[in-house]
Amino acid sequence: MDKIAINNMTYDIITFLGKGKGGCSYLVSDINGQYVYKQIHHEPCDYYEFGNKIESEINDYHKLSLIGIRMPKLLSYDINKECLLKEYIDGPTIYELVYQDKMKESYLEDIRKMCELLYQNATNIDYFPTNFVVKNDLLYYIDYECNDYMAEWNFENWGSKYWTRSKEFLAYAKDHPIK
Repeated sequence: MDKIAINNMTYDIITFLGKGKGGCSYLVSDINGQYVYKQIHHEPCDYYEFGNKIESEINDYHKLSLIGIRMPKLLSYDINKECLLKEYIDGPTIYELVYQDKMKESYLEDIRKMCELLYQNATNIDYFPTNFVVKNDLLYYIDYECNDYMAEWNFENWGSKYWTRSKEFLAYAKDHPIK
């Protein structure tokens, strides 16, 4: 079994969770539980411009915490190794729920409540449904990315297209099936 270390703590890698535009995430564990380890990568992204990715992750986490967004706790980070460790929220993603036609209206109500808080603070998050997990019927934003508010990228104008079985969602799902 592979291992990773962050700040003198070692974790067993359980599985690869996914690759986003800023990094790769892994489910890891130690004697106390399971966590998400994110390693920043520097692959180019055609539609997004980055500054310092690890500092952005940390700053965005603090900003969203102050706003009151429900998300996993940031447990540890190493700026030099460009990695972080966060709480693992076990549950299906909104993407999985929409894909399996198991979406509930209450999850849409939760995202609208998040949007109220975000918009009051001139902030957007990445509304793509893989960035949200449901646990105990509560919605969690599991990414830390946030940006200054722009109507073009708010939930209503962009994200909501992927929270139902819309033509945009179905086109994406065709190339990204759930196994």
